[in-house]
Amino acid sequence: MRYSDPRLVDALASAYVLGTLAGGARRRFERLKADRVDVALVVAQWESRLGRLAGSVRPVEPAPRVWAAIEARTRPAYAPRGERSGWVRVAGWGVGGLIAGAGVALAALMVAPTFFMSPDQVAMRAGEKLPASYVGLLTDAEGNGKVLVSSLRHGRVMTVKVIGPLQPPAAGQHMVLWAVPAEGAPFVLGTVPAKGSSVSQLPDTSEKLLSKVGKLMVSLESTASPATPGPVLLRGNCAKLW
Repeated sequence: MRYSDPRLVDALASAYVLGTLAGGARRRFERLKADRVDVALVVAQWESRLGRLAGSVRPVEPAPRVWAAIEARTRPAYAPRGERSGWVRVAGWGVGGLIAGAGVALAALMVAPTFFMSPDQVAMRAGEKLPASYVGLLTDAEGNGKVLVSSLRHGRVMTVKVIGPLQPPAAGQHMVLWAVPAEGAPFVLGTVPAKGSSVSQLPDTSEKLLSKVGKLMVSLESTASPATPGPVLLRGNCAKLW
C-alpha cells in the first residue's frame, strides 16, 4: 500500500477517526501513525473537524425507557424483588447512571477527543508525544509524498526523512531544501538525502526561521548552498504543529 500518497493517508485517517477502519488495517495504520508525524497530524485534524461537527448537533434527551433498560441491565440480578427498594434501588440507579454517563463520555472521547484534549494529548493517548514543531510534507508533481521535514519549535535541529522513492541526483548535484516565506526571497535550510533520513543543524531556532514561512520546496543544484533556487523537484506546506 502506498502510504506516501497524501490522499490515501487522508482517507485512512478519516476512516480511522470515524471507527470504520478495523482489523489488521487499523493496526497497520496505528503503527504508521506512531512512526510518522505527518500521519498523526492528519488524524488530529480529522478528530478536530469531526469534533466540531458533533458539537453542531442538537443534544437529544433519551427517552425514559432507555434509562429504565440501563437500570434493569445493571441492577444485581440476584437481589430479591423486595430488596430492590431502599439502597439497592438507589445503588441500581446510581450504577446505571454512572455506567451510562461513562459510556456517553467514552463515545464522545472516541468521536471527538479534541473536545477534551489538545492535539498533543490526543497523540499521547496513542502512545506518542507530539511536541510543538514545524512540519512539512513535500510532494512531487503527481501529489505523491516524498519528503517529511520536522523541527522543534524552539530547536536548532532539522530532521529530513525520505518517505517515498527519489531519483538520486547525478554526481556533483544536490537536492536542496528551501524555505519560502510569505514575503521575501527563499532561503536554504539544508540538503535532502536520496534515501533514509538526515539530521542537520540550523543557523537559528525554527521559530525565528520558520514563523513566517508557509511553503517549502526542494530544488536540484550544483552546490549545497546556492543563492537562488534552480529546477524545483518537490513542493509542500510548512505547518505549525501546536
